[in-house]
Amino acid sequence: MNETPNTRDTLANLLTETRQFAPPPDLAANANAKADEYEKADRDRLAFWEEKANRLEWTKKWDRVLDWDNPPFAKWFVGGELNVAYNCVDRHVLAGNGDRVAIHWEGEPGDTRTITYSQMLEQVCRAANALTDMGVRAGDRVAIYLPMIPEAAVAMLACARIGATHSVVFGGFTASALASRIQDADAKVVITSDGGYRRGKPSDLKSIVDEAVTQCDSVEKVVVVQRTGGEVTFGDKDVWWHDVVDNASSEHTPESFDAEHPLYILYTSGTTAKPKGILHTTGGYLTQVAYTHSAVFDLKPESDVYWCGADIGWVTGHSYIVYGPMANGATQVMYEGTPDTPHKGRYWELIQKYGVTILYTAPTAIRTFMKWGDDIPAQFDLSSLRILGSVGEPINPEAWMWYRQHIGGGECPVVDTWWQTETGAIMVSPLPGVTPTVPGSAQKSIPGIEADVVDDEGKSVPNGGGGFIVMREPWPAMLRTVWGDDQRYKDTYWSRFDGMYFAGDGAKRDEDGNIWLLGRVDDVMLVSGHNISTTEVESALVSHPKVAESAVVGATDPVTGQGIVAFTILRGDVEGSDELLAELRNHVSKNLGPIAKPRQIMVVSELPKTRSGKIMRRLLRDVAEHRSLGDVTTLQDSTVMDMIQKGMSS
Repeated sequence: MNETPNTRDTLANLLTETRQFAPPPDLAANANAKADEYEKADRDRLAFWEEKANRLEWTKKWDRVLDWDNPPFAKWFVGGELNVAYNCVDRHVLAGNGDRVAIHWEGEPGDTRTITYSQMLEQVCRAANALTDMGVRAGDRVAIYLPMIPEAAVAMLACARIGATHSVVFGGFTASALASRIQDADAKVVITSDGGYRRGKPSDLKSIVDEAVTQCDSVEKVVVVQRTGGEVTFGDKDVWWHDVVDNASSEHTPESFDAEHPLYILYTSGTTAKPKGILHTTGGYLTQVAYTHSAVFDLKPESDVYWCGADIGWVTGHSYIVYGPMANGATQVMYEGTPDTPHKGRYWELIQKYGVTILYTAPTAIRTFMKWGDDIPAQFDLSSLRILGSVGEPINPEAWMWYRQHIGGGECPVVDTWWQTETGAIMVSPLPGVTPTVPGSAQKSIPGIEADVVDDEGKSVPNGGGGFIVMREPWPAMLRTVWGDDQRYKDTYWSRFDGMYFAGDGAKRDEDGNIWLLGRVDDVMLVSGHNISTTEVESALVSHPKVAESAVVGATDPVTGQGIVAFTILRGDVEGSDELLAELRNHVSKNLGPIAKPRQIMVVSELPKTRSGKIMRRLLRDVAEHRSLGDVTTLQDSTVMDMIQKGMSS
């Protein structure tokens, strides 16, 4: 990020997209969010967010909507008090909706549980009492290391109910990664399970916790959910969930907490440095996740069945499985396993089974479904779907179109959402009843959010220009700091541009002013003096009918500075050949211009991805430049890199 202005003044804007889809008339007529939302927010942004906060139940009204007297440290709804768990569970039961299904849970082996809001309230109260009995108090930290089982949501809400700050750690992380997060948060209790099911077999979690806890003096108790029935070693600190939670009282009176009370810490992956503990607080966070979940997905809690395919260990699982949907009284599907277990139609089978109406998943998953073939979703009845969402990274236009056509029947609006662990909630997205959607574009800031695309000097770029996506104003769900390190918070997010939040993503505006995300600025290539986003070259490759997925990196080149190297997965039974590779290189040149023509294209069977689905381009750069590989411990399958390296050297 230390490039001089003449080398990083703008990002080349190469890809054009003319397709556009108007909102379905019925959806537009009955949408939760209409066009006047933008007008209200533009007229008085703070009054707009005050109105959205009033969708929740507060035990004490705030004195001031926003305190921005000491930037970049914000306080929202100053003096207000509420309980997050009460807003997510109790109030729905008290409103007479206790029999509404909160979670349709499906285990990977096919076991199921249906949990109503009344049952959820009982479980959250029992867990809250159990934690209290263990000595957990408001302000203490609890680490949660669980698979995708309902107890994960129960544990999070129980912590919120008693004011304990939770730190959920993704169940694919190693013992050392888990230990570093427990240590940094100084967690008092760890909640885990004997294991979970993944790709048809049980995976062990308890032994990983055992190893981590030996390094963590702060841990007093380890609570273990019995999921797989596998053998576990029990020590003095270990207790079974079913012993301490099931035997606890189901009566619990929630306490109110200040709007700025710490709700959770969520650590970034930390592949290049010490993980950053992103701190989110209570009132502003719940306000924005509840509002965006309602507005962006047009949720009708009485009739919709919502499914977010993320893991509870990532921010998407926090904001759009637990807090946003449950604050809105949603009925949702939670699935434990992978999309190809026991067969590649599992997602579509579950949509058909539960009548899912709203699906929120990642571009990586969508491109994988494309690779598997159109015939698989065609075997299932997906007619219940009415809105499709995309999250996690930029989605290329062809994957967007495939999603709309083959999953949404050519009718469902696709809302491509941009946000981050740090932002807490959706920041840029179409509103499905208002915005004519454009394949591949997140389009515009949601009402009440001031996103901009700026050049190297912090000036707004014109339509057709590229640069960096920033926030010009504070927002309710924003991170408050990096846990225990205010200086790192300032240096990381607020030092690049004066008075603006910037976390490292590039973006462009098209000629209509729509925002297009271009991925991490770290992934921008400097080719013959032109800053080219890997995202645009990948999109151009995937627009070829024989390509399912691609990852592009810049490799040192003596002539152009960097040369473009592409790793490409072909669709179905397509065979790679010299003729096809030449065709693909020319296809990119035709779509983006000669400057973007790849120096080399390599056909691969898989790409290196983390368990969250993100492509690790850092490792591909190592391969392209013939360097020894960096850390591969976070990969879903580390053998992928062996195959790619052999292919490069053959």
